[in-house]
Amino acid sequence: MLVTYGETVVLVTATSSDPRPGIDFFPLTVDYEERLYAVGRIPGGFPRREGRATERAILAARLTDRPIRPLFPAGYHDDVQVIATVLSVDHDCPLEVCGILGASAALGISPIPFRGPIAGVLVGLVDDEIVINPTMEQQGRSRLHLVVAGTREAVIMIEAGANEVDEAVVLAAIDAGHREIQAMCHFQEQFFAEVGVAKAPFQAEEPDALLEEEIDYLLGDRYDQALRIAEKAAREAAIKAADELVQTGLAEAYPDAHDAIAKSLKRRLKAKMRQRILEEGVRPDGRGPEEIRPVSCEVGLLPVTHGSGLFTRGQTQVLSICTLGPLDDAQILDDLGVEETKRYLHHYNFPPFSTGETKPLRAPSRRSIGHGALAERALEPMIPPVDRFPYTLRVVSEVLESNGSTSMASVCGSTLSLMDAGVPIRAPVAGIAMGLVKEGDRVAVLSDIQGMEDALGDMDFKVAGTREGITAIQMDIKIGGLDRSILEKALEQARQGRIHILERMLAVIDRPRAEISARAPRVLTLQIDPERIREVIGPGGKTINRIIEETRVGSKKVDIDIEDDGTIRISSVNREAGDDALRRIRDLLRDVEPGQVYPGRVTRLMNFGAFVEILPGKEGLVHISQLSDHRVERVEDVVKVGDQILVKVVEIDRQGRINLSHKAVMGQAASGGGNR
Repeated sequence: MLVTYGETVVLVTATSSDPRPGIDFFPLTVDYEERLYAVGRIPGGFPRREGRATERAILAARLTDRPIRPLFPAGYHDDVQVIATVLSVDHDCPLEVCGILGASAALGISPIPFRGPIAGVLVGLVDDEIVINPTMEQQGRSRLHLVVAGTREAVIMIEAGANEVDEAVVLAAIDAGHREIQAMCHFQEQFFAEVGVAKAPFQAEEPDALLEEEIDYLLGDRYDQALRIAEKAAREAAIKAADELVQTGLAEAYPDAHDAIAKSLKRRLKAKMRQRILEEGVRPDGRGPEEIRPVSCEVGLLPVTHGSGLFTRGQTQVLSICTLGPLDDAQILDDLGVEETKRYLHHYNFPPFSTGETKPLRAPSRRSIGHGALAERALEPMIPPVDRFPYTLRVVSEVLESNGSTSMASVCGSTLSLMDAGVPIRAPVAGIAMGLVKEGDRVAVLSDIQGMEDALGDMDFKVAGTREGITAIQMDIKIGGLDRSILEKALEQARQGRIHILERMLAVIDRPRAEISARAPRVLTLQIDPERIREVIGPGGKTINRIIEETRVGSKKVDIDIEDDGTIRISSVNREAGDDALRRIRDLLRDVEPGQVYPGRVTRLMNFGAFVEILPGKEGLVHISQLSDHRVERVEDVVKVGDQILVKVVEIDRQGRINLSHKAVMGQAASGGGNR
């Protein structure tokens, strides 16, 4: 499918192959291929060609993957690959919606058994008005960046960043987006009918009835007993023991049925967990549907880092660390977006020990990149602007233990670390993950889901925000869609849950620290006339490099950044060095005033007098007749290079030359007087 929207053009293809032996899951892969020719650019780096997928491309691929994945039949194990190749970019016509629409259409005209169509739209909130697929200019003014995907009947996926938007407004935006989705799905249905490609027949394998009876007999009520154990490790051990008992008991009679037995056991465990929740209102750890696990918080754990926060909720624990750097540390972006740099970075790490597993450590997974981006989106509206806080900020969330919703725990831990680092965020942000169990008309919305409820439930609905409103949403489901009533209930429970968590966080640290860490660089800002930038830089950078070198303390030096508008930012870990560099630049820009007295340094000796630097980069001549109150035969008899002497500005001539006198202030020099 070739999708054209304005001047945005995306080629989307769908391909399948026979299932690999032993596969017991659906191996769907969605790739999003950025081509820099699409925005008229040549890639950077030595090869001058596109390399591995950028973070933006990975996030775009996830936006397409998540809404199509639930719409393949259960038990379908063929390899399916969807590739979206961006050929041309019109920034007023969002790429995200083209990828989702193209994937649906490509799958729709293929024989692959995809239960579409679906579509997606971008929804903005511009001047308090809901706007579908806003332009770049409108996105810059929008308080909401909401991607909604779904079928004609229901919403399947939500991804949003927001600036404290009320839940009712978010619901209205979702409704508006879904109305557009319904029209786009209707268009695709007409298109599919015209193309007329028949779907390949697929029938999920039916379980062996006799084997199912044997499993029931051996299993008995062991799952029911295991699911009444609140502690995760003990519960998992009991489930594992039940599984091994059944596998061992049936190994002789059914030697080739190990995988079939494992699948059957998983179905039973899922059904039993869901039954207890719907009928008894009790979750695996003993909580009720709206109950949140115990929360504890700590800050300032690490002695050298700029800020740290430890957030623990039940058996999920995340340590977030904040690092402050100069603006030069901002990330340079080389993708299809309009932004060239990014000053707030959030990275998420999910090591195997957090789930009690052993795995090779490799580059961040798509999941880790997605979770980091979600936490970044949740906190970004609260980050102070450059003119108020001229730093690059990096927050890293290390997952130490995982039992559900580590991404929302990283939002909470990162809020703590930012406040501990002294970052003046607008408001603290907390996050919570909501779950769902739905069987026909029976529905249970679960607050603060744990790992089992995520794996065996129907929804993972993450909501982050402040007391005032939502800052980020990410919703994925495993069923055909959600109606408005479930969304409304989930958002309200999430609001109550995040306020509860915020109260626990604020009991530990209720506002950002008044000062940033002593180990963080100090950034000093000075605004000068842009016409005078050359005076600070000097010929070939001589002046600014001399200031940097002369204010160095050991191996630590100041960083000086000068922008075209005359903004000068001085960054230094050593407070005194930064203050010294600022003083030198101010002195450099001071105007020399006739009649004023200045301390100066002798820089050159001539037969007719001595040149003295009275301000950085500004020197004048003390004529030999003005060196002393008595006759001087040779300049060298009175001063030498490097001497510090007091001089008075006698005259600044028409050519800007400065004439000085030491003789006029010799009395002041003797008594240590003078003024600056």
